[in-house]
Formats: sequence, C-alpha cells, structure tokens
Amino acid sequence: MTDAWQAVADLLDHPMFVVTTRAGDERSGCLVGFASQVSIDPARFLIGLSKNNHTYRVATEAERLVVHLLDRGQRNMAELFGGTTGDDVDKFSRCEWHDGPGAVPVLDRAAGWFSGPVIGSYPVGDHVGFLIEVDAADVRDQEATLLTLSAVKDLDPGHEA
Repeated sequence: MTDAWQAVADLLDHPMFVVTTRAGDERSGCLVGFASQVSIDPARFLIGLSKNNHTYRVATEAERLVVHLLDRGQRNMAELFGGTTGDDVDKFSRCEWHDGPGAVPVLDRAAGWFSGPVIGSYPVGDHVGFLIEVDAADVRDQEATLLTLSAVKDLDPGHEA
C-alpha cells in the first residue's frame, strides 16, 4: 500500500458493526469495519470478513448473516466481538442474545440490526465480501450515535486481518 493511500485511509471513520451467523449448531460473530449498503431496491448490503477470522469460516457454510449497529457507548460489545476469537471463546455466553431470523443470534442490546440471506460471496483481497439481501430489520434506539473506527482503533484484535 502506498503512503498516500494509507494517509487517505487513516482519515476514514467507518461505522463498526457486529456480524453474527450460524451454520448448523455453530454460532459465530465478529466486529466488522468493511461494510456498506450497495443497493436500495432490492435492499442489499456487503460485509467484508477477514479470511483469518473464525466468523468467516462459519459464514462460508451459513445461509444468513445478521448485522448489528452499535451505539458509541457499547465499546464493551466491540471489545467482546473484536478483541476475542470464537476459536477460543464462546462470545455468546458473555452477552445477551436471542435467536433471530434463521436461528442466527441477534444481540439484545444492539441499537439496531438487519438480516438477510447470503446471496453471494466475492474474494476482494484479504477479505471476502458477503452480499446479503435484507429481509428483516429492527431499530431499538433511533437516537444512537454509531460506534466508529476511531472509537476502537486501540483495540487488540482477536485475529489479525
């Protein structure tokens, strides 16, 4: 990566999301910064998962993802899902959640969430983009100020990207 590109990338302050999924009996979730809405109609969203991540491995076999929006005050959730790995820790035993669409975990305290079936996956470098078509959503806190990259830059990741 060039120094100029790194300087530009350092200015970006992406929202951070927690993505959860399930394949069979295995649940997984991680903190994600590479994500974007890519279509209005149909409603589609692309989530970039690191190939090194436990959630990526589960997502390759999953039918659905749930994307959670966190309020800036929910750094503890970002630490749980970004600072630990499902290879070593059952993250879901450390937070409140319930089965959502397709029995994928929905985090009870998230400011909002949306979900959809995975309709494609695309290698994009050291991450794979998972495209979902949104078919379920809920907003719990209309006044939330979303957690962004600048709020978690100092977080030690559970896996290197």
